[in-house]
Amino acid sequence: MTALHDTAPLGLAERWGGRSRVSDLDGPVHWVDFAGPYAAAPGPADAPGPADAPGPADAPVPRPQGQGAPVVLVHGLGGSHLNWVHVAPELARKRRVVAVDLAGFGLTPSAGRDTGVRANASLLGRFVREVVGSPAVLVGNSMGGMVSLLLGKAEPESVAGLVLVDPSVPTGVTNLDRLVAFQFGLYATPLLGEQFLVRMRRRYTSHQRVTGTVRLCFADPARADAAVIEAGASLLAYRDTLPRAEAEFLRAARSLLTVLRRGRAYSELIRSVSSPVLLIHGEQDRLVPVEAARRVAAANPDWETEWLAGVGHTPQLEAPDRVVERIVPWLDRLTQPAT
Repeated sequence: MTALHDTAPLGLAERWGGRSRVSDLDGPVHWVDFAGPYAAAPGPADAPGPADAPGPADAPVPRPQGQGAPVVLVHGLGGSHLNWVHVAPELARKRRVVAVDLAGFGLTPSAGRDTGVRANASLLGRFVREVVGSPAVLVGNSMGGMVSLLLGKAEPESVAGLVLVDPSVPTGVTNLDRLVAFQFGLYATPLLGEQFLVRMRRRYTSHQRVTGTVRLCFADPARADAAVIEAGASLLAYRDTLPRAEAEFLRAARSLLTVLRRGRAYSELIRSVSSPVLLIHGEQDRLVPVEAARRVAAANPDWETEWLAGVGHTPQLEAPDRVVERIVPWLDRLTQPAT
């Protein structure tokens, strides 16, 4: 199997109870197991990462009677497994919880794979089937919500439920935040997008770029955890050393924008998803305005919804207790899978 680079900063999530793993799915896929008391045996595609020697924790632990479907946490554009460190430990009290890095993000290189949203939905499907080993509840933020919806439509048998946290959905005629519109306009433009990302990397440190993302994604940046920012800066500094990091990011961003531009087709796809859905959305989201999320919720009346006042685009980092308080009872109500 193709291994991660020796300098990959494995173990960034250890302080929050996460254990780095690497699986071979036509190239390495990095993920973090927040297994909690119900750790499952590694699947056939699973292999220890360089900093993850096998030990007693790898021994199979039977699923307790009544334990629900495993949970797979799926980050957004530019994100990683670190986006979930404040909610994963609490969710793992009752079921297996893992956070995956999609191709071209976090510690998962593209390794020749497409980093677009549809390709990453296919990769996520393989991860659920071959690594998790049973239908999973997908908890997706932003682009991760779109990827999860695409998988829910393509492979409903792999998806036990969807929790969409400020997902990328059609915005319609909603006026976008000027900075967001400008930034994504650059991403969409050939050459300008590449030049913009290179300029940002050269002008600002990894720490400065992470804090800039916090200012964009949080309603109140003061709520950000300094430890998560430092871990994110370490991860970004590593990605800066990879030869195609900007190209991988832009391929994902442009594919996301392509799906959003086909608003009617995407809305029809969303309505056709058969899995139970919980939508959680921050009312001060600058990237996906809450008005857009309310329209999607109105078009899908079977969904459960939660609107978070005073919260931005990444509630799982800004208001993790409120997110956990909403997700846990919803998970408990899901139909239990066959054991």
